[in-house]
Amino acid sequence: MTNDFPASLRHERVAQQCICCGGVQLQRSPAILMPFVSHRALGLAPALIDEQWGLKSIPQGMAYCLCNTLHCSQCELLFLDIRFSDREMACLYDGYYGEAYEALREHYEPGFKARNLALRAPSELMGLTIDYILQYLSPVRILDWGGGDGTNTPFKGDGYQTDIFDIDRKPTVVGTRSVVKGDVEGVAYDLIVCRQVLEHVPYPTDVLADIRQCMGDETLLYVELPHEALMVGNQALSPSQKRHWHEHINFFSPAALANLFLACGFTLLNVQSTPIGSDPRLSSASRILQAMVRKA
Repeated sequence: MTNDFPASLRHERVAQQCICCGGVQLQRSPAILMPFVSHRALGLAPALIDEQWGLKSIPQGMAYCLCNTLHCSQCELLFLDIRFSDREMACLYDGYYGEAYEALREHYEPGFKARNLALRAPSELMGLTIDYILQYLSPVRILDWGGGDGTNTPFKGDGYQTDIFDIDRKPTVVGTRSVVKGDVEGVAYDLIVCRQVLEHVPYPTDVLADIRQCMGDETLLYVELPHEALMVGNQALSPSQKRHWHEHINFFSPAALANLFLACGFTLLNVQSTPIGSDPRLSSASRILQAMVRKA
């Protein structure tokens, strides 16, 4: 790990460093980027290679977008080697769960339209989220970073001042206010919430740096993300165990999350793996990672 991480982290198309701890001892194994993601983010749809291609030394069949699974031996993070650009992230997440998004995903993943109805409903995890936060504070002024339309934003309505920042800006539910970065400068938030975000982004250090600028000395930051089933109790974790990647491009361990917070200038108050019931947003996880931090 470099001495001035995360400032020294190279923003590369194909990662050569761990995006959590900066380590360079990475194991790798080939995988594929799922067709929906490769098509929507990169413009790379699967192709059927047949005799009309005239290729002599390549077998015929479906061609998909190749990538690598990387595993950091230092902090245990498992992640996709492709790091999406800002433009590609916009292609993937603008109009998130909207009509065009739904239609393309249904094309590649039949049955998604029905599942999308459940994805738009309030999360069954909200009780766990609120109970965890209330162990540390009873917030009044809240910023939800990446909160979408606010459907799954905790602490909204009477008695709360709740702002929502999201790259896919849209009208928000009653009891919340949609904001841009300029709106949050100088606001004394009690709590900033970042739920189900860091597993999607190419450089979580950038997100945490932006959030840190919005925090006062007394502000607490709550982070929640999937504790993917592959990562739980797997002492023999290797990149060959992850052969495909979808929207979740970072699989965190508690150690990886702790390293990330330390590198970004936070003091970790607690991180825990919490069992959950079924949730359509976390189809590959039966646990969530919950963490509370403050500025170091």
